[in-house]
Amino acid sequence: MFDIFMRTTWIFSAVSFVFFVTQPIGTKLHFFFSIISIGLMIVISWLRLGGVFRHIFLALGSIIVIRYLYWRIAETIPDPSQIADFIPGMLLLVADLFCITMLALGLFVNAQPITRPAAPQLREEDLPSVDVFVPSYNEERDLVATTLAAAKALDYPQHKLKVFLLDDGGTDEKFYSFDDAVSLTARARRADLQQLCAELGVTYLTRERNVHAKAGNLNNGLAHSAGDLVVVFDADHVPAREFLRETVGHFATEPKLFLVQTPHFFINADPLERNLQTFKAMPSENEMFYGAIQKGLDSWNAAFFCGSAAVLRRAALDEVGGFAGVTITEDCESALELHSRGWKSLYVDKPLIAGLQPETFESFIGQRSRWCRGMLQIFMLKNPLFNKGLSLPQRLCYTSSNLFWLFPLSRLIFMISPLFFILFNLQIYNASPQSFVAYTLTYIVAVILIQHYLYGSLRWPWISELYEYIQSVYLLRAVMSVIANPRAPKFNVTQKGNSLAEDELSPLAWPFYAIFAFLLATFVYTAYRYAMEPAARDLLIVIGAWNVFNTVMAGLALGVVSERRERRKIQRLDVSRRGSLLIGDQEVPIIVKDASVGGLKAEIAGGDGRQFGQLVMPGRHQATIRIDSRAGAPLSAEVAITSATSVDDRRSLGLRFLGNNCDRYRIIADIAYGDLSAMRALRASRQNRQGLLVGTARTLVWAAREALRGLFFLLFRRNVRANATGQQAVLPPPGIRSPEALPQTGLASEPAPAVVRPAVAPPASGRSARVPDVSLADFAPGTRA
Repeated sequence: MFDIFMRTTWIFSAVSFVFFVTQPIGTKLHFFFSIISIGLMIVISWLRLGGVFRHIFLALGSIIVIRYLYWRIAETIPDPSQIADFIPGMLLLVADLFCITMLALGLFVNAQPITRPAAPQLREEDLPSVDVFVPSYNEERDLVATTLAAAKALDYPQHKLKVFLLDDGGTDEKFYSFDDAVSLTARARRADLQQLCAELGVTYLTRERNVHAKAGNLNNGLAHSAGDLVVVFDADHVPAREFLRETVGHFATEPKLFLVQTPHFFINADPLERNLQTFKAMPSENEMFYGAIQKGLDSWNAAFFCGSAAVLRRAALDEVGGFAGVTITEDCESALELHSRGWKSLYVDKPLIAGLQPETFESFIGQRSRWCRGMLQIFMLKNPLFNKGLSLPQRLCYTSSNLFWLFPLSRLIFMISPLFFILFNLQIYNASPQSFVAYTLTYIVAVILIQHYLYGSLRWPWISELYEYIQSVYLLRAVMSVIANPRAPKFNVTQKGNSLAEDELSPLAWPFYAIFAFLLATFVYTAYRYAMEPAARDLLIVIGAWNVFNTVMAGLALGVVSERRERRKIQRLDVSRRGSLLIGDQEVPIIVKDASVGGLKAEIAGGDGRQFGQLVMPGRHQATIRIDSRAGAPLSAEVAITSATSVDDRRSLGLRFLGNNCDRYRIIADIAYGDLSAMRALRASRQNRQGLLVGTARTLVWAAREALRGLFFLLFRRNVRANATGQQAVLPPPGIRSPEALPQTGLASEPAPAVVRPAVAPPASGRSARVPDVSLADFAPGTRA
């Protein structure tokens, strides 16, 4: 009875609110009311007031938005009899309605975000068993090995922890392929990773066929494991040692909890951050999602699985037949299935993994295209609005997450709309300059203030617009392909680790130059019309400003697609760990200052190191580095001293790992990833608010600078990845090592034998199966099919 009363009250309040704000009060009175409301919003935002003031702020902004919407529909639509005006006018209205709908859903999702308390700490005998899945496809060996070593070193009773490498790059389908290159690569990869897993104490699993992509790979892991909980880490997501201690305890307090999701934190810059050089100062793009939106979703029991850095309950997965694989975003789809069955989720806002983002603009667009297709697939094939198992808030939350990916349509409509008036004098927006200022301009200001209030420390002004623009040009095709055939999209693995050795123009750059040139030419034509048509000057100022904004975004985009080289192919992480170098019978105390899988930078502790004389000269000696592990037992590995320099009475050493055993991965996992407090401090330091005026001025300066840099790249960096003959270079797939490079397998010193076909065709079924160790030597030469 109480629920019915509360629902009735909310409905009555909403109807009354809408009735009030849609009353005709005249343009001047509306403008006066909007200015007062905006002033109050600015004060609340500037003072960073929360609690009841948060609701007052959002209510004031909502009133301005709803009054704009009412005016927009009632007074600005072109005459339907004027088809040339009406059709583009309706397209613009649809784009407007989409943005207002997404704003309303966003305000609902983020109305009252929550921050979860720390997980309860359980006694060892009460801890559930945990299976860690690391799905892999084509990642580099060093990347996979570091993640596996960190997973093995998790702070958890070892008899209750089992780590699995789920290798989809060495399946039977690839192993027995009739394509020689595919077969040889798969055989080399399988032998290499099997040896790696044996050394690390990890279980290696592959399967017969690459069916259902990542979902199928994870389900194969479920079929060959039995832990109470399942943890998923992408191959490039290295977990902190305390990951399980910060998450597992939540499952003991809620029997219907199926998911604990943690944020994805990245140690490298995405293409926008690298090319605009903002990585160390500006909040990363994903901070708005993981720092605010997921917390808002969590308040409605709608935080969803993000594919990695998460813990899931096996019993819940068993109830729905494992990870869902109908769409190419198995993570969100699986969460939707489980939420509709009454299971609950929880979000812990603490970075507990360190991952990698796509390094190039091309791979960035490939990743976002997959996300876009998958989320729209979910909406079209499993529409959450009509899912009776979900609560109304959950339906709205999933709808918000799915429909967001239609932004390419609205973004491109907003880009071309000013051109209809500037170039063809079409009246697609019936409004006087006075009405435009009173309604449209105040609406835009209110929306900007709302975004800044909710996400100011997580997203700088105009950065969302830039990210959406650079994606829209290519994601439009992805959107249309799903609309045409929702079942057509296929899973594509995001390429990572393919950093650029030289500055270059992205292969995807050309549309952005064409758009920028066209918008710039339109700006010149607008100035010409302004000079020649005095009667149209008021509208030309308004619409010309709109076109200038689009040109600014286009200029910034030229900087994004003008790609700077990556100075380090291997990411180095700042650390501070004491250890020692054993050189012969002498021990040199050191402090490790940074680390990567290739080597370390260290300082001699307790002085300038003169007492060690020639002992630490580069090229003279090999040494053994020893580090006290966080788990207790010391870790050691063989290194060579590659450099020795003195700065400010401190002796710094460059150390390179020798050999190819797994000791290096255990050391890197322990000293670089065992404690992510330094990375969390970096994340916190970047979460700084920038004022709207300062942010706008900065954006204008960036646009001018990046447009010039983009033109320089167009003139002098046009030979994109070309070889000496001028043809496009063919690069090997990242992460696959040739048989000659395999360590200690008997293949390193022998020529690669011919690819051998089995006498019997590989299994035709799609069932999961654990594949036995197989090497090329198991097949007799001379039996080539």
